[in-house]
This record gives sequence, C-alpha cells and structure tokens, in this order.
Amino acid sequence: MNLEEIKSLIIGPMATVGTPFDDDFEVDYGKFYNLTQWWVDQGLVKGRAVIKVAAAMGEGPQLRDEEWPALLRTAVQAADGKAAILCGLHYKDTIRQIEDAKKAQDMGAIGLQISPPVHNGPTRSDVLRFYEDVSNAIDIGIMVYNTMGMLGDLITPDDYRTMAGFDNVVAIKWAAPGYPYEAIFDLKDKVNIIDNTKDPTRNHRMGGRGFINWTSEIHPPHDLAVWDLMEEGKYEEARTLWFSVYDQLSDFYAKTGAISGGQARVKKGMMKVMGMDIGDSRPPSEPLSEAEIDELREMLIGFGFPVPEREAVLV
Repeated sequence: MNLEEIKSLIIGPMATVGTPFDDDFEVDYGKFYNLTQWWVDQGLVKGRAVIKVAAAMGEGPQLRDEEWPALLRTAVQAADGKAAILCGLHYKDTIRQIEDAKKAQDMGAIGLQISPPVHNGPTRSDVLRFYEDVSNAIDIGIMVYNTMGMLGDLITPDDYRTMAGFDNVVAIKWAAPGYPYEAIFDLKDKVNIIDNTKDPTRNHRMGGRGFINWTSEIHPPHDLAVWDLMEEGKYEEARTLWFSVYDQLSDFYAKTGAISGGQARVKKGMMKVMGMDIGDSRPPSEPLSEAEIDELREMLIGFGFPVPEREAVLV
C-alpha cells in the first residue's frame, strides 16, 4: 500500500475505540474481536472512517508493552481487511518508538498516531528529529499528535510544514494550540488535517479530512451521518447534528472529570449504556457512579441513540 493510498484511508470520523477489561482489569481480546466485527458491520470501514486502537481514550498509555500489540493484531484480524486500523503510540524516546512502530507495522496497522516524547523534555529540534527518524524507519503512515498541554504546545506551524516533508507523515491531528485555526491549512494538499477541536465542520470547510469524536464507536451512524453531510456540502445540517450531541456530552465530561480522571471513563460508561459493557478503567481512575450512568442513559436516549433495555447485551 503506497502512502497516497494510506492518506486516502485516514479520513472521516476517527473511532478511538475503548479497550475491554474483565473484572480483574485484564484485556478481554475476545470481546474486542467481536466489537471490531460489529464496528465494521456498522459502517466504520475503509474510505469512510478509521478504527484507532490503543490511543489515549483507548487507554493505550495504560497498556502493558505486550498488550497493545496483541490488541492491535486482534483488531486487524477481526476487521479482515475491511477497515482502516490506526494504532496509537505514546511518549517514548526515539529508539523505543521505532521499535513499537515496527511492531505495529508488522501487526497490520495502516498508520500510527504518534505523540512526541514529552517526558524527555525535548526542544523543537528534538521533536523534529524524533518524527523524521521514526518516519525513516517505517513504511506506513504517521499522524502527528501534539498532545494538548503536555509539550507546552511546543510544535509550531512552521514545524508542521517541515514534518509534512517527511516521507511517511500523512496526517496532523490539529488543535491549533495558541495559533489561528487556519494556520496550517496551506498543508491540506500534502497531509490530511484531522480536527481535534470538536468543530469538524470548520475543519472540513477549510479542506480538512477527518475529525476526533466521542461517539463513533458507541453509535457509528451518528458520526457517519455528520461526515456524509459535510461531504455533500450540507454544513449547517452537519453542524446542527454534531452539536446536538457534543454540547451536552462536553458538559458531562467536564463535570465527571472533576471527580475522577481517565480519558476513557465516559466512553466506557456510554458503551455500558449501549449494551456493550467493556469494563472499567484501570485504577486510579474510578468508574462512573450509578447516578452518572443513569444521567448518561437519559442523555443518549435524548440523542435518539438506540439505547437497549438495561439488562440487554448487544455484543
């Protein structure tokens, strides 16, 4: 698969899928296999969406070094060539990140969402060397992720312009930290600009090709509908549909996040409400309370999502 083909696949809603844990907080690979097949059946397929494994909301940083490759292999096998599988890699030095990138390539990922080595205290030139060295070591795509706040927003628009010239950088996950949102859209024909500000219609109007979201693996038809409307140029309809869900969920995330941290807590709560319980996050994160789950249930029903009866298990 050449890089232009890979680029053509990193589009649409990015489904940052959760990692299923059993009651002992061990990865449930069988459940993940079944869920991946369900996501494919629900439309998260090549050319329309991306299934992103072991990213931050998928608790990738909390997985053991032997767990995330097995999780990725499970998704690739279950998707059976029908979905674009991206893998998240996080915060390691260049040597270990290249080792992980080669593992992910061997497991069948079409690309990698790579975060810079924030704990090494890198300079701007360190960050550029890091991405260039990883790019030179592999043959699959890279989506650059400057995790908001963790690197002091060190990467500048000019740095992204430099990275866009690296052989395997095909996408940028863009949150515009400290810069006008349009600051890097001169790169839209070189790399796919993926929205991470929760305003996908703005991104698409300017030539962006995908968006980060909270619900595409919970109820794929919602985010696929937003994508289809944007592709048809129906931006006001897409925006109305998007914010009919995002505004309330954003408030819920903020409220529950003040009680306990962990990026996957609400996502796992939504999966539970939708009849696809994937367990709780590993400590120190705490699960949502019963009252919070009840509030979330009423919210999802209000969105028109097909919430099953409490005892029903869909996957």
